[in-house]
Amino acid sequence: MNRKITALVLAALMLVTVMSACTSAPASSAAPASSAAPASSSEPASSSEPEQSSEPAESGSDRDTFVLGFDASFPPYGYVDENGDYVGFDLSLAAEVCERRGWELVPTPIDWDAKDFELESGTIDCIWNGFTINGREDKYTWSAPYVDNSQVVIVATDSGIDKLADLAGKTVAVQADSSALAALTDEEDEEIYSLAQSFKELMQVPDYNTAFMNLEAGAVDAVALDIGVAKFQIEGRDDFKMLDEEIVTEQYGVGFLKGNTELCAQVEETLHEMVADGTFAKIAEDWGLSDYICYK
Repeated sequence: MNRKITALVLAALMLVTVMSACTSAPASSAAPASSAAPASSSEPASSSEPEQSSEPAESGSDRDTFVLGFDASFPPYGYVDENGDYVGFDLSLAAEVCERRGWELVPTPIDWDAKDFELESGTIDCIWNGFTINGREDKYTWSAPYVDNSQVVIVATDSGIDKLADLAGKTVAVQADSSALAALTDEEDEEIYSLAQSFKELMQVPDYNTAFMNLEAGAVDAVALDIGVAKFQIEGRDDFKMLDEEIVTEQYGVGFLKGNTELCAQVEETLHEMVADGTFAKIAEDWGLSDYICYK
């Protein structure tokens, strides 16, 4: 009986000793081996986070992709064709730039009113899609202007609307966060702002496909938009016409994240080469935009 008691006491003492040894092990022994600094390194491992850069991770010469943000319903600058492919004047320019620089072009459709978020988050490298410089000069790092553009108005041919003054009391559609919207709501331009105040409604729509569907259905009386897009939309149609008077004139550029001068300079360098050897002019001719090119 005494032997049994003695054995039980010894077993209990051994269990306490084992538990004590487990709890006294250093915390670092539970960490995976991969978290330790390499044996060959003379510097201690650092646990601090890497410094954040305001530029995309691949802004340098080692880039192998170029992510282009564009509105996929903005012909002829960027849109989806009948085969489901992304095409357009701006995409053709970008494709040539990428081929010459050895980059893979990644055309990425975006919601136009979310373009700043896409650029600032690094989802895209630039906004290249009929992007107006005027009024945004200080928000982005810009390429040189490459297209002279105007904001114009499209109406139904039989609408009886022949000049801007005839839009008084009418419903005019514009794309959200577009240059047309900016022009018509610019209080510093008293003439144009007064014109917009005469409308029955200035209706914002998500894209120009919606705008023209509304115009065709009679839900709106007019659409205000960029002249290149307007001409593309009404080509071969007798039911729409463009008013002779322009709302405002402006210029397009390629917009990069503010401060990303390196990537902008690389794109500009290649665009200059394309102008010099005639490729730029040929692409503009292919898309019917020769009359609007201003890149020198």
